[in-house]
Amino acid sequence: MREIEAGFAAHLKGDATTTCHAWRVTRRDGVVLGFTEHDGDLAFAGTDFLAASGFSASGTEEGAGLPAATSEVMGGFSSEAIRETDLQRGLYDGARVEVFLVNWAAPEQHLLLKVQEIGEVTRSEGEFRAELRSFAHRLNQPQGRLYGRRCDAALGDARCGVDRGQGAFRRQGIVAGVIDATRIVVSGLEPFADGLFRYGSLEFLGGPTAGDRLDIEAHSSAGADVEVTLWLPLARAPDVGDAVRMTAGCDKAFATCRTKFSNQQNFRGFPHMPGADFAYTYADGESIHDGGALFR
Repeated sequence: MREIEAGFAAHLKGDATTTCHAWRVTRRDGVVLGFTEHDGDLAFAGTDFLAASGFSASGTEEGAGLPAATSEVMGGFSSEAIRETDLQRGLYDGARVEVFLVNWAAPEQHLLLKVQEIGEVTRSEGEFRAELRSFAHRLNQPQGRLYGRRCDAALGDARCGVDRGQGAFRRQGIVAGVIDATRIVVSGLEPFADGLFRYGSLEFLGGPTAGDRLDIEAHSSAGADVEVTLWLPLARAPDVGDAVRMTAGCDKAFATCRTKFSNQQNFRGFPHMPGADFAYTYADGESIHDGGALFR
């Protein structure tokens, strides 16, 4: 049972109350921010809750048991609080959100209502909407492994075992140009095999985008330079001359694991499993169905 401090309980029982909501957000990078829907800043629980953020909340419904209840917060971008570039960089993805009910006339009287996570975030015309999910939504996430031809390990994790920090799998260069939001030109890279960085990552080491890491969709040679295509658009443009690091990627196929990384012993897929195309075939007198391996 939730206990409410005596003074706050008495205030809530009164004919008129001076309450509002406040949110404490702990981002993925450890930064803690406070927001409130009140028209003045509040301070309690060791956090300053800013009113300038323009935060407001939608209605929400709670039920018994473990429903994956959701709600929504809305607000405008503020340079002192929430920056659009931080949202684009994913710093708020999965952030922890503590929702408080607070007496704005006496902030020491407050109550933690619930703890949620930020889910889907949408942005438009200088405003944002963030979905708040209860932790129960994790129960809807797939658990365990699925049988499939491709590997289900992440390149470089403990199950994979590949050391992505090896010199053979990394190169450093500099930004030679920005074509558009998803394409940049990198120069100064040491020679590397074709397709080495496909599905890999590109990390900015300096300049205004230092620390940003993006997934690589493809790359191609452009003279002495390399044109890199990113999966998602840049949140902010890098400066020409900024240092970058490119790390190899993997398409999860057995042949790639064997030829590109010599790591076939740690392959975490099932390459010999027949696919849907095989399951729907019929005996035609030419196919071999002797129980032997379909893939070597």
